[in-house]
Amino acid sequence: MVSAVVLAAGASTRFGSPKQRVLLDEVLARVRESSVSDVVVVTGAHPVETGARVVRCPEWELGAGASLRCGLRELPLGVQAAVVVLADGPDLAPKAIDRVIEVWRKSAAEVVAATYGGQRLHPVLLARPAWERIPVEGARELPGLLVACDDLDPPGDIDFADDLPERFRPETREE
Repeated sequence: MVSAVVLAAGASTRFGSPKQRVLLDEVLARVRESSVSDVVVVTGAHPVETGARVVRCPEWELGAGASLRCGLRELPLGVQAAVVVLADGPDLAPKAIDRVIEVWRKSAAEVVAATYGGQRLHPVLLARPAWERIPVEGARELPGLLVACDDLDPPGDIDFADDLPERFRPETREE
């Protein structure tokens, strides 16, 4: 069984408002199009309303590693691996999730990460034995088997409101 952990705990200070409330539904829809069996959303600075299971991480200010550990603790005992994605990556391809899962199943690697143009991004799959080694910085610091996803759009990383894709911007109407 493979679950997904969606990290949505940050303060969004550069964005200027809780970007999770703008982007999370799109990310969750894409995760649900993949083969994962369960999804948990980790929040911290801002509450969010969603149909997914949500866990609030009281240590979110300690960094991505703390938030990730909170999410992993919430997964059922039967989960063998977790696919980690970010709530601010609205262009995440469900095929990228399925690709890292497939490579993990064939390789039994403890960490499998998608790359786009040679750059390691998300999703990142963590097999259960790797969960105890999550550093403060998060899974990015764990070496892993890299999986090229160059044929797919990268997930995106929305840090500023100006970075929002057009589909998320409020329509402006001329009066």
